[in-house]
Amino acid sequence: MEDPLSQKKPRKKPDNKLLLKYTGLAFQMMATLGIAVFAGYKIDQRTGWSFPFFLIILSLLALVLILRQIIKDTSRNE
Repeated sequence: MEDPLSQKKPRKKPDNKLLLKYTGLAFQMMATLGIAVFAGYKIDQRTGWSFPFFLIILSLLALVLILRQIIKDTSRNE
């Protein structure tokens, strides 16, 4: 008779499709925020304002779009 504690449950393999999806989402987030910060910085340089208005506005806009994309992608039932 086998000991019930010695029986090992088979380990589930991680779903590579899901892993790639979220890895891609992370890189997309970084790229979106990076482009928004860079564009805001360049626009602020051209305007010559001492307050970084466009840097802040474009960064916040990018964050809102990123959060919207995360919510949309993670709420799907697949």
